[in-house]
Amino acid sequence: MRVTFLGTGSAMPTGERFQTGLLLEDPAGGGGPLLVDCGSGVLHGLAETNVGYEGIETVLLTHHHIDHVSDLMALLKARWLAGETDLEVVGPDGTEELLEGLLDVHEYMAGRIDLSIRELGPGSESVAGYDVEAVETVHSMQGLAYRFETDDAIFTFSGDGEATEAVAELAEGSAVLAHDCSFPDGIDVDNHPTPSRLGEALSGHEIGRVYLTHLYPHTDGHHDEMTESVESAFDGDVRVARDGLTVDLRRTG
Repeated sequence: MRVTFLGTGSAMPTGERFQTGLLLEDPAGGGGPLLVDCGSGVLHGLAETNVGYEGIETVLLTHHHIDHVSDLMALLKARWLAGETDLEVVGPDGTEELLEGLLDVHEYMAGRIDLSIRELGPGSESVAGYDVEAVETVHSMQGLAYRFETDDAIFTFSGDGEATEAVAELAEGSAVLAHDCSFPDGIDVDNHPTPSRLGEALSGHEIGRVYLTHLYPHTDGHHDEMTESVESAFDGDVRVARDGLTVDLRRTG
């Protein structure tokens, strides 16, 4: 499995970070290219990959906040212009209502795309050939964190939300966990974790590497202290994600 960070920013994007989006690929077999979340700028990041927006047949949403869905209609139109008219969108409760509302606003796109919508909740599902397990997140909107498993790797993505034992348990045994870490320590915030809270939640769990993502501009200049704060409680490798970073999770040996 390969994971490419298309967007590692937040609802306050910077010139260096698009809003949230991930590309999953499974060169070894079963899973096709899968786009996880589709915030502003993600379509541009996707266009710079070998998969491109033409290669995306399934989008999986963690939740419906604007910074995770704002490029959805842009993706639909780009695929339609490229002659690709099939798309599956999977997400938590309310995903069908979200898409219907977007198509009501952009009426001219209605009927141009063969759109399949599937809603899911906590539990196990198959999405684009990946074995996916979902748990609920603690956030200002209903959302899901996802664990993706293939024959050669396990990857977990928190989506948006506080650092919880449920997400830490979901990530147990993962080669990589990409987790929301929106603000540095010292900022009083709900619905997103600070590094110290994240480290405490992950303490004692076996996770190969943690990437901090969903970074607000408030984190600029604080990345080293953020990773050190997580590592003060979590015995593992912690790094800050960046747009365009591709991580190969395939097991060796």
